[in-house]
Amino acid sequence: MKSSIMQGARIISIGSAVPDLCINNTEISQIVETSDEWIVNRTGIKERRILNGINQSVVDLAYSASMEALNKAKMHPLEIDLIILATSSPNDLFGSASQIQAKIGAYKAVAFDITAACSGFVLAIVTASQFIQNGSYKNILIIGADVLSKWIDWSDRKTCILFGDGAGAAIMQACHKKDNAILGFQLNTDGTKSNQLSITYKENTDSHNTLKLFQGKFQYLSMNGQEVYKFAVSKVPASIKKCLNAIQLSAKDVNWLLLHQANQRILNAVAQRLSIDNCKIISNLSKYGNTSAASIPLALDEALKSNKIIKEDIIVISGFGAGLTWGTVVIKWKC
Repeated sequence: MKSSIMQGARIISIGSAVPDLCINNTEISQIVETSDEWIVNRTGIKERRILNGINQSVVDLAYSASMEALNKAKMHPLEIDLIILATSSPNDLFGSASQIQAKIGAYKAVAFDITAACSGFVLAIVTASQFIQNGSYKNILIIGADVLSKWIDWSDRKTCILFGDGAGAAIMQACHKKDNAILGFQLNTDGTKSNQLSITYKENTDSHNTLKLFQGKFQYLSMNGQEVYKFAVSKVPASIKKCLNAIQLSAKDVNWLLLHQANQRILNAVAQRLSIDNCKIISNLSKYGNTSAASIPLALDEALKSNKIIKEDIIVISGFGAGLTWGTVVIKWKC
């Protein structure tokens, strides 16, 4: 990959957005049998943000995050060549990237959605880097945004305690090959286990028309928590090791470990298997819960705002979740 790229790619700015409504564990315990202590001990989550306004959608959060990223980069929307939206909760089943393109005024940009759930932002980084490194585009806006609260059964304790809504956006830009910041990536899918975490479509059993057509609707989010945990703590460390080996780095070279914010136990277990100290884990899970495709850019933006990450730091980013999909991208921070 290094030898074939025409130009380098790097992230030049990050933006994020979360809804105003904050629901803590005590409030959750009023609708399902649980407690703050039970949730914190098992997940690390203390509160989450939920989109609850009338006529508000993932597009609104994505717009706010995108404008923050554009403002930080001092870039006009018309300079954007491509918009990639990673989401599993679009405002329109045909996709929402085009709505974001119109809302921010990036009328010269091509726009499309990626559906890869919690791995979505990693796939967006990798996809954008390919378009930049092969010389197709110069400035790409990538967005990870989800409002899974709209697909949660709020009487299901297994899922309603976990998820929150949010959005994160990044501007990726072409640069000289020697300044390339996307060092390597490794991606995987195991579709045989897709039923472990899914929002399935179910058809009605009876037809109510002369053409004998069957129609149905999407169900609530369902998850086998134990299987997802076992999948994450086994597959993610292996992906990270394979990616680091491919670019001739080791765990000792890693300054920051940024994983999809699913469960604090998963974050700690992955770090332990890699012999990476917990102090190198970037985590804001306690405040936002699992925001799916938004979790990685949300945490990255917060880490940058708190000055944790400095220029030339090596950051290992891994996403994992529904599909089942998982993947790693290693970047060197250049800003």
